[in-house]
Amino acid sequence: MISANNVTLRIGKKALFEDVNIKFTEGNCYGLIGANGAGKSTFLKILSGQLEPTNGEIIITPGQRLSFLQQDHFKYDAYPVLDTVIMGNQRLYDIMKEKDAIYAKEDFTEEDGIRASDLEAEFADLNGWEAESDAATLLNGLGIDTELHYKQMADLNGPEKVKVLLAQALFGNPDILLLDEPTNHLDLDAIAWLEEFLINFENTVIVVSHDRYFLNKVCTQIADIDYAKIQLYAGNYDFWYESSQLLVKQMKEANRKKEEKIKELQEFIQRFSANASKSKQATSRKRALEKIELDEIKPSSRKYPYIDFRPEREIGNEVLTVENLTKTIDGVKVLDHISFIVGREDKIAFVGSNELAKTTLFKILMGEMEPDEGSYKWGVTTSQAYFPKDNTQEFDNDLIISDWLTQYSPVKDVTYVRGFLGRMLFAGDDGVKKVKVLSGGEKVRCLLSKMMISGANILIFDEPTNHLDMESITALNNGLIKFPGVILFTSHDHQFVQTTANRIMEIVNGGLIDKITTYDEYLASDEMARKRQVYTVNSEEDGD
Repeated sequence: MISANNVTLRIGKKALFEDVNIKFTEGNCYGLIGANGAGKSTFLKILSGQLEPTNGEIIITPGQRLSFLQQDHFKYDAYPVLDTVIMGNQRLYDIMKEKDAIYAKEDFTEEDGIRASDLEAEFADLNGWEAESDAATLLNGLGIDTELHYKQMADLNGPEKVKVLLAQALFGNPDILLLDEPTNHLDLDAIAWLEEFLINFENTVIVVSHDRYFLNKVCTQIADIDYAKIQLYAGNYDFWYESSQLLVKQMKEANRKKEEKIKELQEFIQRFSANASKSKQATSRKRALEKIELDEIKPSSRKYPYIDFRPEREIGNEVLTVENLTKTIDGVKVLDHISFIVGREDKIAFVGSNELAKTTLFKILMGEMEPDEGSYKWGVTTSQAYFPKDNTQEFDNDLIISDWLTQYSPVKDVTYVRGFLGRMLFAGDDGVKKVKVLSGGEKVRCLLSKMMISGANILIFDEPTNHLDMESITALNNGLIKFPGVILFTSHDHQFVQTTANRIMEIVNGGLIDKITTYDEYLASDEMARKRQVYTVNSEEDGD
């Protein structure tokens, strides 16, 4: 068990947390949620001992081991992958290294023998003999091929490093597991594996995530940070949302009834206080009136942007035709004679583990990259708005936000432009911020403003939910569900894909699997697994 006792953290004059008292018990997975800036990651750092609170203390049951997901992706570059994972249990790793050093001695003494014997006993107690196989199992589950297990961490790419650090956090059955955004940069297969791991994990888990589907799948309780306090709710994210909304509704209803009672008592007192025969009743009602207290209802600190894509022109029957698109990058054929036709009611999710293939396809369709072979043609009634995965170039200038958006607006009036910024939570002085200093989430909201102001009838998104808080993801999700035009998109957010897409295209070994279906139905499809196998076999045969 891990608990916070009267924990307060002040940053300057602001209290991020104020007298927080909360217990996290064994057998539960807690989803730690809150608005951007509420302090979710900060609270995890306090729990893990990386950050000292201003007041209060963190208490962990004696003898229990705490593990957390490292955020520094370069910290272990000098170590082999397997060693990095085993470092998740630092004591076990230290024993392994000390044993190796003793056995490597040329002048092995009696003292060395006694020390080695003690180490061997502790090594066995910590399941040291299974350490490498356990680490390999975690890595394979997360999609790190065996051939990478003995490479240096420095040789791995970014997403691979993230998976290794996640395996490190999970290694050795920790008593308390703290995970800050564990699904970031994971492919859908790795996320599914992690979900099953956490569902079957019997100790304490505290996780921060913006993935609503993930929180619904793994969480048994929700810890909600709001107004410097943390409140526990039983159940998953959806149950928390319904419960919190119901609680506010019940408090408002209770206050309404109290206000009616107050009015009734006040009218009686006013009417009969001067009447001798009714004076006792009036006095009694005064006492009753003094006892009625309205519940204080604070509006949530969460802020939801207003996202509404309104196409200026209705789309025609001819939308997009793609024929035999082929593209090779760095010697790898990422698109191999891909062909498809998009209909006017299509909401297409492009899925698959090859991120480069999906991004390359979108760049070709937007004219940012030329294919090696093949062609594509947009319908004459179409207009496109594009959300790139890498937005660095968009904001590499000295413009302030309002001027940046004005350059894309068909109406150059500043009030008109600020209206769009206001919907995306850029209020007041925010409009004069320079775009180059914006946070990742703010840049995403700027791009969404640009797409809204364009009036396009085709929206193309390459991982739009990265850097967004849960409120913005929910608003974007709802905006796309309402959008009457065509959507082509990629996302690792399961709920986002499931609720938006009516057609799934998976790029496998450069080829395309195309199904008109929901995402959940697609994942459950036996045909999908069979076709994946066919593509794999064909690819191996082509390689021979």
